[in-house]
Amino acid sequence: MPRVHSISPCLWFDNQAEEAAAYYTAIFPNSKMGSISRYGEAGREQHGQKPGTVMFVEFELNGQLFGALNGGPLFKFTEAVSLMVWCETQKEIDHYWEKLRAGGDPKAQQCGWLKDKFGVSWQVVPTILSEILRPGDAEGSARAMSAIMHMHKLDLAAIKKAHAG
Repeated sequence: MPRVHSISPCLWFDNQAEEAAAYYTAIFPNSKMGSISRYGEAGREQHGQKPGTVMFVEFELNGQLFGALNGGPLFKFTEAVSLMVWCETQKEIDHYWEKLRAGGDPKAQQCGWLKDKFGVSWQVVPTILSEILRPGDAEGSARAMSAIMHMHKLDLAAIKKAHAG
């Protein structure tokens, strides 16, 4: 798989790397699975994995290269790092929100955040958000932010309405 960017995220899973990569590539357009590396006998005393099990998966989401590592249960995902999905329309927001949230944490987080079934945090946000929240219109930005703070899945029309006053 060609290197699309010089920096790409690597997600650490217990043993679901291949499943997660397949799940994500089915959700996003312009996405594909890449190479899959497997554990061998070498280093088994450190990694403890059965030879032949999936170690690392390369995949692309909408042209962005990702890695997924089956590293065991040592580390868990937290909200300290999230993946942002920038959406042009409410239809896109609804699509990604529903697909990524399926089987995940049923308690939706505020401001467009959610956790998927693997524990990865995502932010599903409209592309106009940075424009709406920029410093040039403090009152409109404050109204929009107030509205956003009361939302789980973001409502693009309601944000625009709040911004306009």
